[in-house]
Amino acid sequence: MNSFINLILGHMAWFWLGVMIVCIAIEAFTFQLTTVWAGVSAFFMIFISRTGLPMRWQVLIFLVMTIAFILFTRPFVMKKLKLGKNVTNVNTLEGQEVLVTKDVSQFEKGEAKAANGVIWSVTSENGASIQAGAVCVIVRVDGNTLTIRTKD
Repeated sequence: MNSFINLILGHMAWFWLGVMIVCIAIEAFTFQLTTVWAGVSAFFMIFISRTGLPMRWQVLIFLVMTIAFILFTRPFVMKKLKLGKNVTNVNTLEGQEVLVTKDVSQFEKGEAKAANGVIWSVTSENGASIQAGAVCVIVRVDGNTLTIRTKD
């Protein structure tokens, strides 16, 4: 065991290369932009390890660099790559007209057909009853249910 530790301490550049490869491999499977910063830090540590710094200082530098990368660059990159947001166009339905195909009442959802032909579950905005065949306007989208009001 002692000889294994001495082997690692004697070849720290290879150790950091291994850390870098493992971090990038983990990032390739998760794509959360967390372990990639540890991989970048490990890349720099390959060069820093050639200075002969003791391992405890190398680990400290690695941790500080990784935390700094996560705190200062991850938010910027997440914003630029638009990661973490599932953008849909469902909110573009607001203000559009729909045709009610199943009666809507205060205590029962109905159904309506949007202009694109999709049938949606609907509720009325103020709980009023709306008969099938009425043309209504979408007020808002709540999950997979449209809230509608009669066309004025």
